Amino acid sequence: MTLRLPTTLATDSDAAANAALTKYYGRPYLGDDAYVGAHFDSWSSTGNRAGEADRFTADDLVAVTFLSVQVPPKAARTILDTQSEALNALLTAIGPDRDLVGEPEPLAPGWPAWDLETALWALPGIAQTKATKLIARKRPRLYPIWDSVVSQVLGTERAHLNPVREALRADDAALHHRLLSIREEAGLPEEISALRVFDVIAWMDGKNRGLGEPSDQER
Repeated sequence: MTLRLPTTLATDSDAAANAALTKYYGRPYLGDDAYVGAHFDSWSSTGNRAGEADRFTADDLVAVTFLSVQVPPKAARTILDTQSEALNALLTAIGPDRDLVGEPEPLAPGWPAWDLETALWALPGIAQTKATKLIARKRPRLYPIWDSVVSQVLGTERAHLNPVREALRADDAALHHRLLSIREEAGLPEEISALRVFDVIAWMDGKNRGLGEPSDQER
């Protein structure tokens, strides 16, 4: 399946994509004009995100609210308590964060991140959007966010993970390198991954075109 680029990336100019990214993250970065979702990437009440990479925390449940989703109480207890050992084991099995563009083979069931998404889906009130946002919070370079806005922009309603991976790898990783260049031009820190740059650009494009469910048009 071929991924469709956002309109802001469909030309050789990066100006529109840069403008969308700057509008989302604010100027200066995380200034008063930033979207609330801009805080998803960096939110930490402990200052120890690196030390929490292999376990879900209450901070992660707060962070996804910046992207306009809520983890229901029963699912929150499951993630943080009753099934935390199993879910955190899958998270650990993924390995350290790394760029999705570097994954050489198609991803499938049996890959720990895939299995983690499946496990999260099984929780009450957690579907694909919330599951991918939770995983993207822990592995922002590796796992793309899916929602109705982004998937309609990219044409990935039925399959998202592998089409994004393939698009990033095509033409000697041209799209991946372009996203990093746009990030630099926008003055964003390296903690904003290429995947997240792509997500924000696609989401801003879809929001401006009125695509997706109303609940996904705010973040």
